Amino acid sequence: MTLDPEITSILIVDDQALVRSGFRLMLDTQPDLRVIGEAGDGREGLDLARRQRPDVVLMDVRMPVMDGIEATREIVAESGPTRVLILTTFDADELVYDAVLAGASGFLLKDATAAELLSAVRTVARGDAILAPAVTARLLAQFTAGPPPSSSALPADLASLTARELEVTRLIARGQSNAEIARELFLGETTVKTHVTSILAKLGARDRIQVVVRCYEAGLVRPGQ
Repeated sequence: MTLDPEITSILIVDDQALVRSGFRLMLDTQPDLRVIGEAGDGREGLDLARRQRPDVVLMDVRMPVMDGIEATREIVAESGPTRVLILTTFDADELVYDAVLAGASGFLLKDATAAELLSAVRTVARGDAILAPAVTARLLAQFTAGPPPSSSALPADLASLTARELEVTRLIARGQSNAEIARELFLGETTVKTHVTSILAKLGARDRIQVVVRCYEAGLVRPGQ
């Protein structure tokens, strides 16, 4: 089946049939979104992703046969157009953190409202990442420790950023949107977008999620900042 290029194709991977059905009902009501498949475990999800090449995969973490982390890692490693949005609960564990490192483009709470679900899918589909501070910062903070380094001790990739880019990077790591960064730094939103593009290129990051991971790993930001 060939979809209109204006329609975002979605694959739902979750071992709970009710969860899959609920998400499908919400997504298929939208003229610009289409669920093209469902899978009950990571292996089946990976196989379907390879065959159907959806724009977005809604991926559960804990599943039989193959978990969502390994499936995400395999999908991202193939460098295709598919982006992965992790399905999780607020009390997430290290598996979700591992999923970010595997290349997921963000998180979606399983009890998300219809509006939150639709917004998350559209955000990921257009190449952005979901950076909800209540989830992302909490998760990354849980697995990072140690004092922040001085600017002279920054890893080479972060040290290559300009002073302004470092400011923007810290705010990205706090989960702020381009509009919020623009307000805080008294910049135009277009200027912020330019900085973000440069930051992604210098850090070799696929999206903002990877920038956040890099910042926490390097100690550029700390929990509570």
